[in-house]
Amino acid sequence: MKNELLTQLNQLQAEAKNLETSLDLDTKTTQLQDLQSQMEDPDFWNDQTKAQQVSQQAAHTQQFLDQWHALKSTLQDLPELLQIAEDKDLPALNEELQNLEAKLKNFETQTFLSGPYDNHDVILSIHTGNGGQDAEDFSQMLMRMYLRFSEQKNYSAKILDESPSDAGIKSTTLEISGPNAYGLMKSEHGVHRLIRLSPFNAKNLRQTSFSRVEILPAIQQDSEIEIAEEDLRIDVFRSSGAGGQSVNTTDSAVRITYLPLNLVVTCQNEKSQLQNKQQALKVLKSRLLQLKLEQQAEEIKELRGDMLENSFGSQIRTYTLQPYKLVKDHRTNFEHANPDKVFDGDLEGFMESFLRLPK
Repeated sequence: MKNELLTQLNQLQAEAKNLETSLDLDTKTTQLQDLQSQMEDPDFWNDQTKAQQVSQQAAHTQQFLDQWHALKSTLQDLPELLQIAEDKDLPALNEELQNLEAKLKNFETQTFLSGPYDNHDVILSIHTGNGGQDAEDFSQMLMRMYLRFSEQKNYSAKILDESPSDAGIKSTTLEISGPNAYGLMKSEHGVHRLIRLSPFNAKNLRQTSFSRVEILPAIQQDSEIEIAEEDLRIDVFRSSGAGGQSVNTTDSAVRITYLPLNLVVTCQNEKSQLQNKQQALKVLKSRLLQLKLEQQAEEIKELRGDMLENSFGSQIRTYTLQPYKLVKDHRTNFEHANPDKVFDGDLEGFMESFLRLPK
């Protein structure tokens, strides 16, 4: 077994050496030094929004470099450990090699994240489609899935708006923040289909239901998209969702309509009308940015895929719970045999296979 582990370690060392060039570590180190210089400016915190963005980017870059150097250090130390290891130590070393292989794969995935908005945060919306109560329940399952994925990635997730129903949700909008959040999660954009025995049907018949997931790159600077005040209609109303007593007893919820395109955005989960207005404007600007990018792209599907009908025949992924258990992505043919794990946030396989699709 020791010889097999040595062979595997040599392969991992060779992969790491080849990967190091693609990761462009020198550029990242220079970027970190520039960010740290900005943070040392006495006037750095005068613009708090920009300061938070710079601080976050610096922290993410530092984390990336630290994790890579730690991985390289471990790969360099392991040959000596393997040589002196006793048989009882080999299972633990084998597990360590498996962990290193997974970390290398994760670094390799990041080499595919070079798009202009891949490092942005995400505005994620879920819209219930055909399927009645089953579809509303499915939308809630998807929302929980993305919240669990965010938790596992150490991303922060905030519910900006939620329209509940007796069976689940009709729609919801989340903001998810973390390194390369948009680059990873853009694979989720499209119609999702669930096949299962319906818990809402007295005869427990098999039911197919649909939900559409919309993934937008979050606006980071107001200069990216400018909106004239006269193009907006802003309405306030009483929140119907969770958010505390102050939310539910005041007209704090905000609905913004962008008149030229009749785009409507609502936000009701913040505690104040001002906060809800700021979040709603952020979502609106992200949607306008996406429309702008689509117009510039040779094909609309280059960024987000066609806006397909939220029903049969348009799904990007199917979650089958009956008569067998399987989750299959129809664009990449990637499959996962354990839907429970997928609904618990195990999505990286789907995301990685999407990133590796020929462009």
